[in-house]
Amino acid sequence: MDARDRLRRYLEQRRELGESELVLDGMSVDEVMAVVGAQTSARAPRAARGPASAMTPPARSAPPPRDMTAPEAPPASAPAPLPPSTPTDRIAANASTDWRRALGDAQAKVPTSTPSNDARARTIASAPSLTDLATLIASCTACTLHATAKHPVPGEGNPRAELMCIGEAPGANEDEQGRPFVGEAGQLLEKILGAIQLTRESVFICNVLKHRPPANRDPKPDEVFACQPFLRRQVELVRPRVILALGRFAAQTILNSTSSISALRGTVHQYHGIPVIVTYHPAALLRNEAWKRPTWEDVKHAKRLLDDARAADEKTDGEASTQA
Repeated sequence: MDARDRLRRYLEQRRELGESELVLDGMSVDEVMAVVGAQTSARAPRAARGPASAMTPPARSAPPPRDMTAPEAPPASAPAPLPPSTPTDRIAANASTDWRRALGDAQAKVPTSTPSNDARARTIASAPSLTDLATLIASCTACTLHATAKHPVPGEGNPRAELMCIGEAPGANEDEQGRPFVGEAGQLLEKILGAIQLTRESVFICNVLKHRPPANRDPKPDEVFACQPFLRRQVELVRPRVILALGRFAAQTILNSTSSISALRGTVHQYHGIPVIVTYHPAALLRNEAWKRPTWEDVKHAKRLLDDARAADEKTDGEASTQA
């Protein structure tokens, strides 16, 4: 592996931790530019290295997440809607100040109370099943991603899953197949789930974005804004006991937070009353095996929450039977 690849992988790992800036100690600007293959300045290198240079990490090019959508039977009764969202609930936050400023611009350009937006929100919010929602996703043109993606990737799995896994966006394999988490990262996710006695088919897997961003670049604010109603309705329809947020971007979007993933891990958060556990994206584990142990701790935490919820339900059912 050459110096450029090593630098790229290192920067990807730092970005996954939620860092938006990085100081490369002991390297001049020209030396960094040379490593990444950019043209350097004409001046001669310094004899002695001066102050460290700040450098913003490039867009991540991580392996894609995996996901599957299975047909489901119509719900016996309409699921209770989540509480009304505020404007900040409907948009994502990112550790980058520029990104958050761009998100505000996107929101200003797409007001939340225009007739067309209100009609779209009502249509999505009234989708009676995940299958109907997938149809709406396939026909969505609210952002430009539909024009570059090959297939929509709405998500898949058990429509009554107790655990819902949410990643960032489809990658190349997902785009080809129209399913989430079907590459190496998906295979690793299946092993992680198997370790807590869950199968891919028993959970529901989806992404914040429903179409692949070109070249696996980071999602843009207007794309997140356009996809938020779909994710919200998926959570309403599945009604999981626990949500597992995979990676920095998914966690910050769901929690409307700018905190790094290391700061968000280890705490039970809430998404409209549903417990959320944050952990590393499986793609990040493929790049850094040191994150497998903390990920295992996070997943065990999610399993304990599931077990506690089941025990509480059994106790309630037992008390109801006794009273009857």
